[in-house]
Amino acid sequence: MSLTHSVRVRFAPSPTGPLHMGGVRTALFNYLFARKHNGTFILRIEDTDQTRYVKGAEDYIINALDWCGLEFDEGPEQGGDFGPYRQSERKSIYKKYADQLVEAGHAYYAFDTPEELDAARKEAEAKGQTFAYNAHTRLSMKNSLSLPDKEVEQLLKNNASYVIRFKMPDDAIVVEEDDMIRGKVSFRTNELDDKVLFKADGMPTYHLANVVDDHLMQISHVIRGEEWLPSLPLHVLLYRAFGWVKPTFAHLPLILKPHGKGKLSKRDGDKLGFPVFPLQWTDPDTGEVSAGYREDGYFPEAFLNMLAFLGWNPGTEQEIFTPQQLIEAFSFDRVNKAGARFDPEKAKWFNHQYLIRKSDEELVNLFIPILKDKGITPPATDELSRIIALVKERVTFVNELWDQTAFFFSAPQTYDPKVVKKRWKGEVPAFLQSLADEFDSFKDAWNAATIKEKVSQRIQEKKMNFGAVMNSLRLALVGGSFGPDLFSIIEILGREEVSKRIRQAIRILNAQTML
Repeated sequence: MSLTHSVRVRFAPSPTGPLHMGGVRTALFNYLFARKHNGTFILRIEDTDQTRYVKGAEDYIINALDWCGLEFDEGPEQGGDFGPYRQSERKSIYKKYADQLVEAGHAYYAFDTPEELDAARKEAEAKGQTFAYNAHTRLSMKNSLSLPDKEVEQLLKNNASYVIRFKMPDDAIVVEEDDMIRGKVSFRTNELDDKVLFKADGMPTYHLANVVDDHLMQISHVIRGEEWLPSLPLHVLLYRAFGWVKPTFAHLPLILKPHGKGKLSKRDGDKLGFPVFPLQWTDPDTGEVSAGYREDGYFPEAFLNMLAFLGWNPGTEQEIFTPQQLIEAFSFDRVNKAGARFDPEKAKWFNHQYLIRKSDEELVNLFIPILKDKGITPPATDELSRIIALVKERVTFVNELWDQTAFFFSAPQTYDPKVVKKRWKGEVPAFLQSLADEFDSFKDAWNAATIKEKVSQRIQEKKMNFGAVMNSLRLALVGGSFGPDLFSIIEILGREEVSKRIRQAIRILNAQTML
């Protein structure tokens, strides 16, 4: 895609609740497009609907995007030459544009009361129809098109409550637009209603504020979710009515439920046990807590990498991308029209890939707070690095490191009864006692290779079953049949600790099996 003009894109969420992962993906695609074309990435808070405003939602949005590493060039916190960047602070701007549309004949005043509108709906329902305020019904309603001019003037003079509606063309014209993802899309105006542009409370609706702000902020490309596609014809007609150059549009595919049918929702996450929000959210009214990817242990870069692949693909086999690689690879030519099915297991896979690619030193720094919370004094960094290197392929999240390594920090106090029943029998306990005695006087280098050689030699001499001994030795050292390479465990635990644990297991398990 070659661009001949400056790229300016915006992410424009409404603070009506927590930011859905679909919203983060919209922000991500805007960000990638802006960075790829050396453009400007803008945050605009669209808070014109004060009735749906949720306390704390704006801060949540900003914190979530900050966690994701999506840095804005302009916005409420960054400032910029095109502010304010909250629509509620731009309230004085919109009325003149609404009036301009009325004066040019593209909009009109509508004085219908809520009761009158409800009556019109009920009348239509009685006829088996659905009421729409449009070219077919507007002259039967109470507005500046149906009322005499003097009556309209008097209503305005008396400060009667009104809204301003867009006047859809009476004839069935076709509105066509080229979408960067969907190609040519078209709509017939006779299928559209006269949307409210300016509300009785003195605030614009989304449609008017969105178009006016995009024009004034010189937005070059509007990249938003598929759910806004039905608004496209109105927005295109508004640009025409104002005589403004319209931006280029791209409508992103929906993120679908794991089974593929329907848009992904919070309820799906609650039901299936995965987050749909980037950060944990506590509802200010109910106190209900919703899970977040950050609190569930995901790395932000893994979260973004996963989101990028919901609707886009690079056209290669590569799946792991750094943020810079995503910027370089991203193109709307490879964004799909069809909805993208969310796979929670794939999300975990991405996090695992990022975890195993992190250095052992990085993981040490992330793991130390967990150890301290468990009351464990962390060992030296080198030793902790060795432990993490043994198990990191086995975990998806940093907090799972504890489950895989707890036995390194304290001897088992209980033993898996299934493994005990299967393995702790015959000559095995006595053989382990002899190993403990040998470890006490071990003179060779204490490393995994040497220890394995010596133990294997003793097993052959005693004609023991290698698997039976190894499983029983593992049971004695870790409490079950899990864990990484056994001889690496023995090397890290050290000679004295290994002997001590073997003897403790013999004492406890022999007593149990004699009962």
